[in-house]
Amino acid sequence: MIQRIQTVYLIIVFGVILAMFFAPFGNFIGGTEEFVIKAWGIKNITIGETAVPTPQMGILMVLCCAIPFVTIFLYRWRWVQIRLCIVEIVLLIGLQIFVAYYLIRSGNIINEAAIHSIRYSLTDIMPLVCILLTYLAFRGILKDETIVKSLDRIR
Repeated sequence: MIQRIQTVYLIIVFGVILAMFFAPFGNFIGGTEEFVIKAWGIKNITIGETAVPTPQMGILMVLCCAIPFVTIFLYRWRWVQIRLCIVEIVLLIGLQIFVAYYLIRSGNIINEAAIHSIRYSLTDIMPLVCILLTYLAFRGILKDETIVKSLDRIR
């Protein structure tokens, strides 16, 4: 069932999470230095080095990117697909919590007392969009499973 609509949803989720690796989550100015929050760390743009590494958010993004890709090719095992969609939704909620945490607490993490300005990015809400798309894929897979079960009953 690779040509189904849930495959399109999962491909979009894969692409959005992959794009999140390269896009910044936000920029802020602390003191005289400018920082950018990315997947693998909070980087100091002024110096050009990572101020605070965030490997847990990077690993979570790798998992959030790999699960939809794997789920697409498990079309013969719909119950496994359904379970992987639920796992994906839970991981995306965790990713959204990490993003919000690093955006809210970025000044305390860097130990800069004065944050002059924070610029948020559209990337901050992408996990929420992916949650919605994964839920739609979940519903599509569940609908396919009910159709197959009803056809088995008729035979």
